Amino acid sequence: MKVLVLNSGSSSIKYQLFTMPEEKVICSGLIERIGLEEGAVHYESANDDVTEHIKIENHRVGLEKVVALLLDEKIGVISSTDEIEIVGHRVVHGGSSFTSTTEVTKEVKSKIEDLFSLAPQHNPANLEGIKVAEAIFTKAKQVAVFDTAFHQSIPEKAYTYAIPKKFVTESKIRLYGFHGTSHKYVSEKAIEYLGKNESKIITVHLGNGCSISAVQNGRSIDHSLGFGPVTGLVMGTRSGDIDHTLIFYLVNSLGYKIDEVNTLLQKESGMFGLTGYSDLRDIEAEASKGNKDCQLALDINTYRIKKYIGSYIAAMNGVDAIVFTAGIGENSSLVREKVCEGLEFFGIEIDTNKNSIRAKELTEIHTENSKVKLLVIPTNEELEIAKQAFAL
Repeated sequence: MKVLVLNSGSSSIKYQLFTMPEEKVICSGLIERIGLEEGAVHYESANDDVTEHIKIENHRVGLEKVVALLLDEKIGVISSTDEIEIVGHRVVHGGSSFTSTTEVTKEVKSKIEDLFSLAPQHNPANLEGIKVAEAIFTKAKQVAVFDTAFHQSIPEKAYTYAIPKKFVTESKIRLYGFHGTSHKYVSEKAIEYLGKNESKIITVHLGNGCSISAVQNGRSIDHSLGFGPVTGLVMGTRSGDIDHTLIFYLVNSLGYKIDEVNTLLQKESGMFGLTGYSDLRDIEAEASKGNKDCQLALDINTYRIKKYIGSYIAAMNGVDAIVFTAGIGENSSLVREKVCEGLEFFGIEIDTNKNSIRAKELTEIHTENSKVKLLVIPTNEELEIAKQAFAL
């Protein structure tokens, strides 16, 4: 069975075509910088590796480009869209409506739209991907895999906010958590590596969006992102944790409108707000040249991660392994080193030589004496989505 996975982000679309249940990748690629002056299209199969720089106005244009590549006479891998039997979609926020992988219906699409305000950078793009795929792959089943689903195991004491109870019971305001597909995938890999079912793992997902999870015995028990994907760690353009009285100060004392504050915290803060750069590669390069703002931003970023690691060790009464994953987690040896510095009290010791190697598979980066395993595990959200969609 051919399963196409679409991971529509705020300005990108990752895609992979699998044969299932063999989990064999037929082709994969990335549409990036959607809506900007110059976008990029990447396509890779067993015989071809193509990159094209063109303007991609919106997600619909991007998805149509994906289909054109799949059907291309020279480099394509299918002869008809009817060969695709399942299209699996990443959807960021499922709220309280979706606790597991779900086949897409009219009602499902309506509920995803109802949740736009909770994930404004993601759910609209996710829904657009579903609608375009329905129009193109008319014979396929459309399946939604929700980022929030893995975190449904978080206990009430951890997901409940200390606000009047009616907001939890009537309005379903609580911690939901995100990046669940990634945290699930890498934690399962770590459990397999440890070779024991009873395990205490901290998974650190670091990309443009960042989150950290405490995973005990394969179940998420706490997580840094909350009701929406803005809290917790410092991110590319999102603030992470702040004192919420700041919002009232900005509105009441500095004259900001509430929509402007939302934009500020979601799109103008984080590493971008601290440095003027949102890409960590640029920030690390500037820091190495002596840029004080970039150096401080890296310190703030890694200090926040370190604090969460400490709190999750306390929550689980120990830790067997810490996993770094996603674009920054997999590729920035500097961030990993700064996060692990000063954690020797917990038996955490990083090996700088091992840490300098770019990992393409599960890789150990701890010393022989470290009591805690330090692992870099490349995430594969698309494979996890394909597995869940096929299983459904």
